[in-house]
Amino acid sequence: MPKQVDHGQRRTLIADALMRVAAERGLEAVSLRHVAEEAGVSAGMVQHYFRTRDEMMEFAMKVVRERVGRRMDAAGAALGPAPTIRAALRAMLVELLPVDEPRRADGRVALAFLAYAAVRPAAAASMRADTAGMLAFITEQLHTAQHAGEVRPGVPPAAAAVGLVAVVEGLGLYLLGDNYPPQQALDALDAHLDLIFEVGAR
Repeated sequence: MPKQVDHGQRRTLIADALMRVAAERGLEAVSLRHVAEEAGVSAGMVQHYFRTRDEMMEFAMKVVRERVGRRMDAAGAALGPAPTIRAALRAMLVELLPVDEPRRADGRVALAFLAYAAVRPAAAASMRADTAGMLAFITEQLHTAQHAGEVRPGVPPAAAAVGLVAVVEGLGLYLLGDNYPPQQALDALDAHLDLIFEVGAR
């Protein structure tokens, strides 16, 4: 009986290898040959699943999104059945910060993808969609918190959501550059949340 091949697993194996190459050597080192070597498979197998480098990159970005999403879900679940909106948003945003080695690896790859997408309209469109989805979610949560009296008076939810995402992105860049330690970044995030939420909304 012929052996069953899990094609999804093989595609993910190749995408994980791509991300390791990008994290360790930079995106410019990513090629079908280098990824095949890292994955321990033939270049022909890589080309069977991904006809071009762009297809491989797009799938790898999808894998990163799914991995970060799983971490966010786990962080939210760890808060218990009824966390405050501030606590839930904080847990989600912390998962985007490269405060440990697994998240630093993802952060390095995300930064490389950002540069990659800057000159590729199709890739940039998918990243814009991700950002728009995150902003919409945070804005909705802040509207809910505002109606519950948990947001400081005069704070516009949509603008506050943009600010939160920008703060996290900026902190991530400085963490990847080792400009300050993780705790300092977490303290800065908390300080920014304090500008949005009432003291009792923790």
